[in-house]
Amino acid sequence: MQLNELRTLLAIVETGSLIRAAEKLNVTQSTVTARLKSLEAELGQVLINRQKSGASLTGAGVRLHRYASTISDLWKQACQETALPEAMSSVCNIGCHPDLWSGVGERLFDFMRCLEPPVAISVWQGNQRELVSWLDDGLIDLALSYSQNASQAQDVVTLLDDQLILVSTNAASPIKFDPGYVFVEAGEEFGRDHAAAYADANTTRISFGSSQLGLEYILKHGGTAYLPKRVVVDHISNGELFRLEEAPDFTRRAFLIVNRSATQSWPWYNACLELLNIDA
Repeated sequence: MQLNELRTLLAIVETGSLIRAAEKLNVTQSTVTARLKSLEAELGQVLINRQKSGASLTGAGVRLHRYASTISDLWKQACQETALPEAMSSVCNIGCHPDLWSGVGERLFDFMRCLEPPVAISVWQGNQRELVSWLDDGLIDLALSYSQNASQAQDVVTLLDDQLILVSTNAASPIKFDPGYVFVEAGEEFGRDHAAAYADANTTRISFGSSQLGLEYILKHGGTAYLPKRVVVDHISNGELFRLEEAPDFTRRAFLIVNRSATQSWPWYNACLELLNIDA
């Protein structure tokens, strides 16, 4: 099995066609066909259904696709790390939930960026499922996550309890029955607590899956939303947002998950935990 065969499979899936895959890879269609046949012969499985409407994965192709994607990503990562200058002492690949970048992720990144000797850093933004998968596959070394799901080869430490407060562009906005209320998803526990606290309130018309999107929306269009205090504190200070003090607050626990094998080569790791006020 060759890497270009796996990349060809990925290109076929991405483009939905052997012809378009050939264009993407800048090779002939016969080359794409030959690579696919070679891969199928080695595995003893048909991987692609070829139809007039396009190409689609068979059951075996679906099972292989995840591994092909991981192998391709790992190879790219290996090439990048191998090509690092001699002055680089180590490498750290960070995965971060979008809602944890502001403040927390930025502090971690800035600490590592200023390290001596230098550490090569790459940052990947992903949802909970992606972060777990990337950690397991070795694509990232640590994750800032709202989930504490981890394997036996990983360590989990509590990062912070995110305080979720109700803020509005109008200081006189009502706590309940606010037509400008925007629901910002913040996990299952928040969803249950929010439903209990506002059981008699109207269903919101607008919702977002991240605090950053929710914040950008209400700043542009006006409205009210539950958002992490650390994200909105500056907007409250400059008068763009107002905290509705009578509304209940909620919390959302966040975690730092690391691949244990990676931290063994990081002399700066404990200092990093201290910076983030984490008791490992």
